[in-house]
Amino acid sequence: MCRWPGPAYRPTSSPTLQLLPSDNLKVQHVDMRIPDNPLYPDTYRLRFIIEKDYPFAPPQVQFVRPHPIPIHPHIYSNGHICLNILYDGWSPAHSLQTVALSIQSMLAGNTDASRPEGDERYCATAPSNPLFSRFMFDDDSV
Repeated sequence: MCRWPGPAYRPTSSPTLQLLPSDNLKVQHVDMRIPDNPLYPDTYRLRFIIEKDYPFAPPQVQFVRPHPIPIHPHIYSNGHICLNILYDGWSPAHSLQTVALSIQSMLAGNTDASRPEGDERYCATAPSNPLFSRFMFDDDSV
C-alpha cells in the first residue's frame, strides 16, 4: 500500500486526493479533484520532487501534464504555484498531504478564472525548478 511520505502522515479522508503508486520515493504524484467548484471540472496532477533535505526544506511542487493545469491567479500556465508554504513559509510540520490539501483548498475557494499577471513572460523565462523562482506573497484575496 502506498502511503503519504513525510513526518505528519495521516490517512486522507478525502476521496478527491489520490497518491499514485510509485517505486521512486523521490518523485511522487497526486491526482486532485475539486468537486465543489465548477471552474475545475477535471482531474489535476501535482508532482512532488523530494530532495535529501526534506522535511527541513520544501519539496518541488507543481502541476504537470498531460493533465490540465488549473486556471488560477496563483498558478502559472507552466504549473508553477505561487503559494507561501511552498517557499519562505515552509515548515517541517508540513507533509505532502498538508501541501496537497492547502492547494486543493486554494482552488476550491477560487472564483477568478485567470492566470497570474505576467504569466507569459514568467513562463518564457522561468527555471524548471519552481524553488528557484522568487515570488511576492502579497495577495490573500484568492
